[in-house]
Formats: sequence, structure tokens, C-alpha cells
Amino acid sequence: MFGKHAVLTTAVATFLSAGFGFAETSKGAEMIRIEFIAGEDVLTATLDDTPAGRDFASLLPLELTLSDYHGVEKVADLPRKLDTTGAPASYEPKKGDITQYVPWSNIAIFTKPFSDSRGLLRLGEFDGPIDVLTENDEVSVEIRLAD
Repeated sequence: MFGKHAVLTTAVATFLSAGFGFAETSKGAEMIRIEFIAGEDVLTATLDDTPAGRDFASLLPLELTLSDYHGVEKVADLPRKLDTTGAPASYEPKKGDITQYVPWSNIAIFTKPFSDSRGLLRLGEFDGPIDVLTENDEVSVEIRLAD
């Protein structure tokens, strides 16, 4: 009986929070769903349930111009530093990762995998292909919480 109650509670919490871009997982961690709008394209992503991921969500909506950085990532300045409480010293990014490079306080979206990098903090990842971000050296995006 307790197991069914826990599943029902999770389902209700997911339903109630879905309109605000938040969904509760079965482990109780919140997944923050966001969207990157680039022209007519909408790319969905999920932020990690970390202090930095939640802090990034608190900045939304944002309008940024992402610029190519060495053919490996798209970068843009954030309006302020994010909460790095409990963050690891480094991270090895994969294609589709959304990160912050802490020393520069910028967002870095990886379009290719890269080596473990000191000061890199994962915020989340895209849910699908990110090809639209790689078509030009610069791309203007609006980042917002998903409906």
C-alpha cells in the first residue's frame, strides 16, 4: 500500500508542477525543464538539481547571443555568478552539456565533447539534437522555463 501511495504522490507532484517547468522524479529530486528558442526552433533541456542548476533557472528568462568558441562550444556572458556550493573542481563535458565556466561566469554549451576542465560546472543537458546551435558562429537565443 505504501508503494502505491508514493507513486501517486509523485504523479500528483509532477502534474501540479509541470506548468512551471519543474517535475519531481521518483527519487524526490526536481528536474527543471527549460527551452532554448532560436528563431523558429525550440530546443528542450533539463537542468540538474544542484545549487548551480537551480540558480541558473532563477535567472530565466534570458536573451543571449551565443558565440562560437574554438569550434567546441557556444558561449555567452551571464548577468551574474551562479551558486557553486558543493560543485566539483572540474568537469569533462559531452556534446549537449550546458555548463558554466566559473572563472569567467559565462554559460558554455558544448557542441563537441571536450577534456576534463578545471572550473567547468555542469548545469544540465539538452534533451535532443542541438544542430541549430552549430549552423552559424553566432546564434541569438531566448532561454526560458518550459511550459
